[in-house]
Amino acid sequence: MRLVHLLTATALVATPLAAQQAPAPDFARIVDEGTHQSQVMTLAQHMTDVIGPRLTNSPAMRQAEDWAVARFRDMGLSNARKEGFDFGRGWSIERSSVRMVTPRAIQLTAIPIAWTPPTQGMVSAPIVVAPMTKQEHFAAWRGKLAGKIVLISAPGNAKEPGEAAFKRLSGEDLAKLDTFREPTFDPQRIRTREPGLTFEDDLDAFLKAEGALAFARISYRDNKLLHGEGYMHRTGASLPGVEIAAEDYRRLARLAAIGPAPTLEILSDVKFDDSDPQAYNILADIPGTDAGAGYVMAGAHFDSWVAGDGATDNAAGSAMVMEAARILKAIGVRPKRTIRFALWNGEEQSLYGSIAYIEKYLARRPAPAAPQNSDQNYYGQAERFPVTPLPGYRNLAAYFNIDNGSGKLRGIYAENNAAAVPILREWLAPFAPMGAGDVVFGRTGGTDHQFMAAIGLPAFQFIQDPLDYSSVTHHSGADTFDHLKGPDMRQGAMVLAWMLLKAANAEQPLPRNPVPRQPLPTDPFQTPDPNAE
Repeated sequence: MRLVHLLTATALVATPLAAQQAPAPDFARIVDEGTHQSQVMTLAQHMTDVIGPRLTNSPAMRQAEDWAVARFRDMGLSNARKEGFDFGRGWSIERSSVRMVTPRAIQLTAIPIAWTPPTQGMVSAPIVVAPMTKQEHFAAWRGKLAGKIVLISAPGNAKEPGEAAFKRLSGEDLAKLDTFREPTFDPQRIRTREPGLTFEDDLDAFLKAEGALAFARISYRDNKLLHGEGYMHRTGASLPGVEIAAEDYRRLARLAAIGPAPTLEILSDVKFDDSDPQAYNILADIPGTDAGAGYVMAGAHFDSWVAGDGATDNAAGSAMVMEAARILKAIGVRPKRTIRFALWNGEEQSLYGSIAYIEKYLARRPAPAAPQNSDQNYYGQAERFPVTPLPGYRNLAAYFNIDNGSGKLRGIYAENNAAAVPILREWLAPFAPMGAGDVVFGRTGGTDHQFMAAIGLPAFQFIQDPLDYSSVTHHSGADTFDHLKGPDMRQGAMVLAWMLLKAANAEQPLPRNPVPRQPLPTDPFQTPDPNAE
């Protein structure tokens, strides 16, 4: 679409407040810079093809951290820096191989599980199919696993796809998102969940004590997709582990069922890196003209898993954040508030980077009662009270996050912030011709805005067209540059740049929700269920 047509259409669809005048000159300059001079795909290509997967604290992530700081400086941003927080071990894959050698020889599709140790050469042993999902299952397999490669997942059946793998949101889809869901607080659910938070550690200790040589789990997607997620980054697992493609895993289980059990050969040449247990967020600023006005912020997580190149999750969001910074700097904005850009680390292991930023600058919650692992870091985060705002709490005037693939931005989740809805709607209105005009009331979670919004701050995640993110690329070996959509990412960077500039120059900061207090049980008359899962 030619620019003159876009700007004309924008004036026609704007809100009544803005309908009597053309969009501000800054809007036209953002669109011009973001279309004709865009570098968003060049940034994404470097992250994916050149650097590759960016597992937290891996050698590739160290390279990515230095590259991002250098790029922000090259763009002319101020105070580009790495800011560390406690995380744990680094880990990387050199090479790996998993083969079935009896009853016939076949190369299996498999990947080492993150933060499991190497095999120290080839491990060859028969398998035993021993599904275990909770500590109570251990007793059935005690004394039966020594010298075996243990398949810990139930094989299940092949999944029938229920909808197309690639999708863009319709107006009906967007309307369904605009709902209010009452928050609930269920102390019984929290208590029954707690034993499961340590299951990965417990299973590793059990398998080692039983003398197993290695373990394998099934991929949670069909079509030979692999993922390899693991969460023992604090200490590392004690037993080598691999994820096997669902089709290959089910074949092994069928052969084991008729006997004799197949024999596998596993080579897992992986490395731990204990040189620096700190992970690093990347931060950079465009300084504001009013030192007392606070700052606005955009963020995306920079880390990824290692099966693919971390393209849609989340080089896409990171590239859009960096491109928004480049656009604003290139057009020479002088915002009232400082505009800060963040590339978060450790998101995939449970939002470590953004939580570290919150706890350093914004607010604190009591520490968890038990030693903290990845699941406690995430699931227990919003359930610890009181919330104690820090002096910097009032300084953050708005936060915008991108982390749902490379799809076009279609609008924004208002995170139950009713007072912010009309303001966000007004700010997005010029982008309605590009498809980004919806503001939905409800919440979304699982990414770095979540615990900022959970302490009452005006923190928001954009709505994106899903494309094949959830169906194919998310965390998988297919998460490569080929699945990125250039027109969508150019649009996303422009929308983000505009929203940041509007928030930075607004007369008043965006409205906030109250600082949350310890909730009362939603159902005060609930009868405890001793069999609750």
